[in-house]
Amino acid sequence: MKSVEFLKSVKSEFAKVVWPKKDEVKGMTVVVLILVAFMTVYFGVLDAIFSRIVSFLVG
Repeated sequence: MKSVEFLKSVKSEFAKVVWPKKDEVKGMTVVVLILVAFMTVYFGVLDAIFSRIVSFLVG
């Protein structure tokens, strides 16, 4: 019976959740994509710089 009570409480808690609106989800998705693109370029540039430094030092 504890599992039935648990599932009832889960259902009750899900009813209290305030889900984001469609526009909010779209906005947050755009922010995440922009940050991922920025970080990709940033780490790509760092990788290229460190690769050249190591190549210079090694030979």
